[in-house]
Amino acid sequence: MVQAVVDPHSGAVHSACKWYYQFDEPAESPGRNPPIGNPEAAMRMPEPEQGIIARRAEIVRALRGIVPGEGVIDDIDALRAYESDGLTAYRQVPLIAVLPSTTEQVSRVLAYCNQASVKVVPRGAGTSLSGGALPLADGVLLAMTKFNRILEVDFDNRCAVVQPGVTNLGITDAVAHAGYYYAPDPSSQIACTIGGNVAENSGGVHCLKYGLTTNNLLGLEILLIDGTAIRIGGKHLDSEGYDLLGLMTGSEGLLGVVTEVTVRLLKKPETARAILLGFPSAEQAGDCVAAIIGAGIVPGGMEMMDRLAIHAADDFVHAGYPRDVEALLIVELDGPRVEVDDLIARVSEIAESKGATTSRVSNSEAERDAFWAGRKAAFPAIGRISPDYYCMDGTIPRHRLPVVLARMREMSERYGLRVANVFHAGDGNLHPLILYDANETDELDRAERFGAEILKLCVEVGGVLTGEHGVGVEKRDLMGVMFSEADLKQQQRVKCAFDPQSLLNPGKVFPVLHRCAELGRMHISGGKLPFPDLPRF
Repeated sequence: MVQAVVDPHSGAVHSACKWYYQFDEPAESPGRNPPIGNPEAAMRMPEPEQGIIARRAEIVRALRGIVPGEGVIDDIDALRAYESDGLTAYRQVPLIAVLPSTTEQVSRVLAYCNQASVKVVPRGAGTSLSGGALPLADGVLLAMTKFNRILEVDFDNRCAVVQPGVTNLGITDAVAHAGYYYAPDPSSQIACTIGGNVAENSGGVHCLKYGLTTNNLLGLEILLIDGTAIRIGGKHLDSEGYDLLGLMTGSEGLLGVVTEVTVRLLKKPETARAILLGFPSAEQAGDCVAAIIGAGIVPGGMEMMDRLAIHAADDFVHAGYPRDVEALLIVELDGPRVEVDDLIARVSEIAESKGATTSRVSNSEAERDAFWAGRKAAFPAIGRISPDYYCMDGTIPRHRLPVVLARMREMSERYGLRVANVFHAGDGNLHPLILYDANETDELDRAERFGAEILKLCVEVGGVLTGEHGVGVEKRDLMGVMFSEADLKQQQRVKCAFDPQSLLNPGKVFPVLHRCAELGRMHISGGKLPFPDLPRF
């Protein structure tokens, strides 16, 4: 599949990544190259508005009046730092990037963009794996990285108030001295920010027992597209009325911009021990997962890796993993010491009954950390054995794990691409890593088709398209596999209630672009859509 990107400043097409926009320019236009390849075969985004691009200098001047100094970036080379997020197969240089440092500046930027009908893409650390922070050629990229302060730590109420640019791990580091921590721990926790975690409802290896981001939030400050600030929740445990906190969490930047987050802090468990369990087959490991949960045991974390991932991770961090097994489970039990000792014995017994050939319990905090170090480093470890990889995210019922793993092996052979499996086994959140080489003809295309088939399989067996990475652009065109047209319209009505002009992060999540005014009367008759002149993708 041809990879290409349109430079919004020169209009040139660069063969660097996936195709996004096609401009109808005369072939003789100076400084412009003709489009490369077939854009219909790749991911499409809303057609950029030439009127907005023509007003670029005016928009830059207005934004510099709001965010002075180096807070507005319009240099093409500097903007390339923002051209993609963690889903690097898709790239697009933004029209402009803005880095505000105060809530007032964010409010004024949004109010201006709303008045001028300019699109806005909120961005945290850019670690999204679904293209959620992908810029637009005719949009302002709103980078929240300067919002990086912990505003308050309240141990009496077991919470912390932080700005969205604080890293996930930064919260735990700030409270660890008092024996507290922040539970959600995605593998990217050293880099990903809490604002991005809210946008994607991130999880992590300990989400089985302690929940996703949504289960560890108490309050948010949100700025709407017109610059209005609203506060939802706070230090109190529950709020009356509609669950707007739940609505905002996982909304992928489509409803508002987070400027402040109140998170729940937990006391560090008295004891935590991990056990490594090796199995001759992935199916046996999957059966063990179901048996542990079925026995009423809820581990602090339960992760699974297949042979390819085991070897890559062990070669990378030397975690001491068994290398003669087809699947590895890492099961962590935490709580009072007596309880942990009993649970370790029960899990070991269950694993033996399911055919485990290796069983090793951590005997020190350093050893437990080593067990997890390999799992946390699995993604970069795979990067050492393949030029490129495509990290998927889908969730299935736990008891369907053996079936799904067997089907994925068949797909791997059919597409001629290796796949390494690393996932949150306890809650059925799969993270298949499809290995490919973008320099080889059609390998990226095969990887994407392979990934789409995995996600369709997740839905087929009773699961969902995403567990924590979000929909973004990656899963956007698969939303119809999981939701009916009525479902999607109802979700879009919520979007319209917060963002009537659809200026916040457009082109993400929804496979068909409806204007808010036409929702409720979008019907297909005779195979034809009404209002064919309206932009859709």
